[in-house]
Amino acid sequence: MNVRRSAAALAASAVLCVGAAPTALAAPSPSPAPVLPSGLYGKNDPTYDGVWRQSFALLAQHTVGLRPAKEAVAWLVGQQCAEGGFAAFRPNATAACDPKTMLDTNATAAAVQALKALGGQDAAVKKGVDWLKSVQNEDGGWAYAPGTPSDASSTSVVISALAVAGEKPADVKSKAGKSAYEGLLAFQLGCSAEPAADRGAFGYQPADGKLPANADATAAAALAALGKGAVVSAPSADTPAAALACPAGSADPAAAAQGAAGYLAEALKKDGHLTALTPGADQPTPDTGNTADAVIALAAAGHKQSAASALEWLKANSAAWSKDNPAALASLVLTAHATGTDPKAFGGTDLVAALNATGPAPQTTGGTAQDEKKDDKKDEKDGASGDGKVWWIVGAGAAAGVGIGIMLSGRRKKNQL
Repeated sequence: MNVRRSAAALAASAVLCVGAAPTALAAPSPSPAPVLPSGLYGKNDPTYDGVWRQSFALLAQHTVGLRPAKEAVAWLVGQQCAEGGFAAFRPNATAACDPKTMLDTNATAAAVQALKALGGQDAAVKKGVDWLKSVQNEDGGWAYAPGTPSDASSTSVVISALAVAGEKPADVKSKAGKSAYEGLLAFQLGCSAEPAADRGAFGYQPADGKLPANADATAAAALAALGKGAVVSAPSADTPAAALACPAGSADPAAAAQGAAGYLAEALKKDGHLTALTPGADQPTPDTGNTADAVIALAAAGHKQSAASALEWLKANSAAWSKDNPAALASLVLTAHATGTDPKAFGGTDLVAALNATGPAPQTTGGTAQDEKKDDKKDEKDGASGDGKVWWIVGAGAAAGVGIGIMLSGRRKKNQL
């Protein structure tokens, strides 16, 4: 969901870390930044997050009733490979994908959610869903990079995308017969977890034989276990989030989601926001992105009041984090939507205007519904041709070298904290 996936070259890291020589982990040689296409949102290097930020920018615009620019939608559709998956960013989408193209589940899941919401892209959505199903691990989960061990965040964002696309996650099973939900719930810390405050949380991946609680994975898992995607409507009923009920209903996704919500609510009580220890820092610092994710997850679980203090903290403290950042701005728009807050007056910021300013202006209204249907059908026809047909040509070749990053929380590099 939202700003969650890390773009710290996880795919490259997963491929190179097994048996790699120390020299393989050296910093890559500097490479020129790719020339940015006019349809892309954001001005920063999109190498690690182009598809992710584009998907959520379009999704947020659609959520507030705007019709995204045609060239912005065309850019996203043009990033899809023929087999259905998306890489984080392909600078030259006129070239067919090949075995060296690093497809990732997170970018694909984000694009599936956006294209499904926008409509008129059924072929692209189906190809994306089919590809996601094809790279499911035997344990029922998904990894960021296909062929590597499952992690809770990737499993969650894929499940959310499948649910949005109309699939039933409980029926999506691996070749070994494990369902998507079985893969997800294996990452939840149960009633024997210590400290007790971690019970109900989800861990990202085991480390040294332990599964540490991870707020990012927990927020994503709560949405996935509820069968929801990034767009959450404000709950009509509101109850306080409760701690994980013991014994835990390990086979019940809904119970697992409520346990995750209880963990998030308790974690937010101290400061009204989540924290994270960033590399090089001596003390934890506020984690704006994960705080927004937690607010959305709590709203989805029916616990809006449990997120009230965090929502107010975001209104007062998110401006610098989200400035000129389409993925972050989109995350806040979706946070506002989930809590019934006006995104055009979010702590004194018009999030919608700020988001629109990072890329091509949305289409103006005034066309008839029939005109829109015709446009959608044309868009779908144009997008169905896969790699061979796109609406723009990028002047630069593929960026040389991919940086290898270490991901601790699963957040996209350009949208941390």
